[in-house]
Amino acid sequence: MIHRMGLYKTYFSDIKSGRKVVEIRLNDSKRQQIKVGDIIEFVSVPSEEESMRVKVTKLEPFDSFKELYEQVPFERMGCTGWTMDEMLEGTYAIYTKEQEELFGALAITIEAIK
Repeated sequence: MIHRMGLYKTYFSDIKSGRKVVEIRLNDSKRQQIKVGDIIEFVSVPSEEESMRVKVTKLEPFDSFKELYEQVPFERMGCTGWTMDEMLEGTYAIYTKEQEELFGALAITIEAIK
C-alpha cells in the first residue's frame, strides 16, 4: 500500500540525504493503517514540487512524544544536537496535547527506495 504524506523541505532533504531514518507522526487513524513493508510517498511542502518514496521497515507506537523521544535517538530523526524541550516544542507546534492524549505517537523507521 502507498501512503502520501506532506513533509517540510528541511526534513524532506534530511530523508533524501539519509540523515533522517525515523519519521515521527501522531498515531491517528490514518497512520494506524500503515504496515511494515508499505510505501510512503513524501511530498515536499508547501511547494509540492518534489516527492520521494520510502519503504516502512519498523513501526513503534508510544503513549506520548516525550516517551518516544526518550527511546529513539534524536539523530535518527534528523535532529542531532536538539534538546528534549526543542523536540517537544517543535512537535506541539504541529500537534496538540489533546491529539497526543487521544492517539499517542508513532515512530516510523524508513529506508530510501533506490
